[in-house]
Amino acid sequence: MRSVKENFDMVSEKIEKACIRSGRQASEIQLLGVCKSQPVQKIAELHNCGVRLMGENRTQEAEIHQQQLQKLDIEWHFIGKLQKNKINKILKNFHFIQSVDGVKSLEHINKRVSEDTEVFIEINIGEEVNKSGFTVEGLKKALDYISHLNRVKITGLMTIPPYFEDIENVRPYFKKMKELKQELNDMQLSNFNLKELSMGMSDDFEIAVEEGSTLLRIGTALFGRRIQ
Repeated sequence: MRSVKENFDMVSEKIEKACIRSGRQASEIQLLGVCKSQPVQKIAELHNCGVRLMGENRTQEAEIHQQQLQKLDIEWHFIGKLQKNKINKILKNFHFIQSVDGVKSLEHINKRVSEDTEVFIEINIGEEVNKSGFTVEGLKKALDYISHLNRVKITGLMTIPPYFEDIENVRPYFKKMKELKQELNDMQLSNFNLKELSMGMSDDFEIAVEEGSTLLRIGTALFGRRIQ
């Protein structure tokens, strides 16, 4: 079994090669460790590799990780399903929310914050019924309303594409995300300034890099298989 450091080096090498293939710089890519079901020791090991961003899906597990790793300069991102009754706690315990999946979530955040708060909007790019997030058309229809939620600043888009046996089939979805980011920025909406594309996980991050991702959310490829 490889160590976290060995996994990190392997992932970094693959990112470098994907950047070379697509004419990008590795410095354009941020790496986020997905901490679900991982022991704090492994999270600390990844932090020692220079990874400062960590993502959590569940608030209860996140509290344990955050408490035990509070001495480390980790930026905690919430990447799970947003629940109305937990938004206050998430805003308090996390530096960033990547998984804002609907107008109601944006409204709840806008009501609860006293200063400008950056978030990512989650896009259901494959329009899958079992996944949360805005569809592209749903987001476009809501843009005028969202632009009036003045304390919420949308600085990126996040997505999980449909699953395919042939991983190459995710490429069109990542392309569509990059096009959406450009289209929204061209509209120059008051609270949209999309700098980031959070897309790409353990199985498809190389394609995501080639198609414009700026933030990779990686668990298994860095930590190894989850402890169930």
